[in-house]
Amino acid sequence: MSIRAAGPDDVDRLLALEEDAFGREAWSHRLVREALPYALVGDGPDLGWAVLSVAGEVADLQRIAAGVRRTGTGTRLLAAALGSARDAGAERVLLEVREDNEAGRAFYAAAGFVEIDRRRGYYRDGVDALVLELVLAAG
Repeated sequence: MSIRAAGPDDVDRLLALEEDAFGREAWSHRLVREALPYALVGDGPDLGWAVLSVAGEVADLQRIAAGVRRTGTGTRLLAAALGSARDAGAERVLLEVREDNEAGRAFYAAAGFVEIDRRRGYYRDGVDALVLELVLAAG
């Protein structure tokens, strides 16, 4: 799998991936287009994408999704996103994950993320979001 910057030609595939991965919480066509400058795409047997924005020492992992789970696509995308954050000067990465998303929580825990806060009723269906943080090692 190769990882590259997302571009306008990826929008339709990313929209389909969004709908499949996030259902009612999927981003709209407008949001996907607006995220392209901050997005990495994993091409290969299955599509994946990660959206990361950096503001000073803090990076926000806004999205990560793989078309097929447990193939390593998400892990490779996360590693690339963390590398981009580090290269941009970020010292830590933040993200939100649904409290009831056990697979997602385990995925992030395996990468070293820890819970630092909770956003009550964050999602449309009232489920809380857990705010996770990863402190990036220097270098």
